Amino acid sequence: MQEEALEAFTKLHDIQLISPTGSGKTLAYLLPLVLQLNEEASSINERKMLAMIIVPTRELALQIEQVFKQMGTAFKINCCYGGHSVRIEKNNLSELPAVLVGTPGRIAYHIRNENMQVNTCKYLVLDEFDKSLEAGFQDEMEYILKQMPKLEKRVLTSATAIPKIPGFVRLNQAQTIDYTKGKQQPINSMLLRQVRVLGDDKLEALMLLIGTLEDKSAIVFCNHRDAVNRISEQLAKHNIIHGYYHGGLEQIDREKTLIKLRNKTIQLLISTDLASRGLDIPEIDVVIHYQLPIKEDAMIHRNGRTARMEASGLVYFLLDENDHLPDFLESKPKEIQLPESFQLPTPPQWKTLFIKAGKKDKINKMDIVGMLLQKAKLTKEELGKIEVLDHTAYAAIKANKFKQVLQLVQTEKLKGRKIRMEEAS
Repeated sequence: MQEEALEAFTKLHDIQLISPTGSGKTLAYLLPLVLQLNEEASSINERKMLAMIIVPTRELALQIEQVFKQMGTAFKINCCYGGHSVRIEKNNLSELPAVLVGTPGRIAYHIRNENMQVNTCKYLVLDEFDKSLEAGFQDEMEYILKQMPKLEKRVLTSATAIPKIPGFVRLNQAQTIDYTKGKQQPINSMLLRQVRVLGDDKLEALMLLIGTLEDKSAIVFCNHRDAVNRISEQLAKHNIIHGYYHGGLEQIDREKTLIKLRNKTIQLLISTDLASRGLDIPEIDVVIHYQLPIKEDAMIHRNGRTARMEASGLVYFLLDENDHLPDFLESKPKEIQLPESFQLPTPPQWKTLFIKAGKKDKINKMDIVGMLLQKAKLTKEELGKIEVLDHTAYAAIKANKFKQVLQLVQTEKLKGRKIRMEEAS
């Protein structure tokens, strides 16, 4: 799929890329984009913005920025999104990046307030374009595109086909690359199961099901944030370590939850469909539909969180007496019986250290690695994933070593400064 996208990018017409969640769509457009930027290095040296990537969520914007930086190019990328400091973004845009990635509302804000010029942009990516339309961003996207008269290439991506592309996109003989059917798919194993609930007490049934997960990672999907909060409260009563995720949370809380999921400090996430696509959430073993998806594409995106690439995964449909399996399922999931008593799932083997300093404080990943290996006396196997943000950083540490680490780092300094370090809440 990435090779086909790379070849299509060299042609004159635009691209519509349809491919399952987790199949590598981000690199499918970043790789050819970077090659094109290499050919136009002189324009970049003149501080012209040449490419823009518009996404529906702040988490996806941050993920793309991170992937681009990991590619190790010489090109500057900036990220802007709602909930982030406007002042910091305006300062970053004082020297225009080669690539801008962001959400429609915030990009439109910066254009209206003349914080940047986008009339030199030649390349536009509308990532998860159908999700942006569903979220009501059509007016903002239409406004942004009107400010970009020199567009030469448009790339639209989605995990499912978009029935009708709005006219404001102005596609030019778009070539469709569809890897959702008729193409060789990654070999995976997704097993579907259904759980019948006696009466209407789904919450009790969910607790019994969670007790069978052992050390597997899982996402429980709900249709409404009230259900997410209700389940989270019940899990907290039983001291089950978990995270919850929905659009009503502050950005910092959403970021922390995803970081802890990625570094395995939490292995259970309760979420709305906000976590169903566009996020960097690897290696999820189990998906549980606590409330059934309304549309087929919603189910596809939810299920796409497991059995990614060549992995295997389990999908459970939790059904009470009023629920019916979706008509669009190709086969009937096997019914399973729940245990009669609840058993606590295996607790995570990692905890997260919160560090109150980040990139803007000249702190990098190697500074943190050095401190924790040398001063906190950890081995490499006891130190997990480290993520450094603008003003904070997070490090995964083996749970059985965490208390010792906290004691040892209380008097330590980073880059000559005393910095607050504690367990991430």
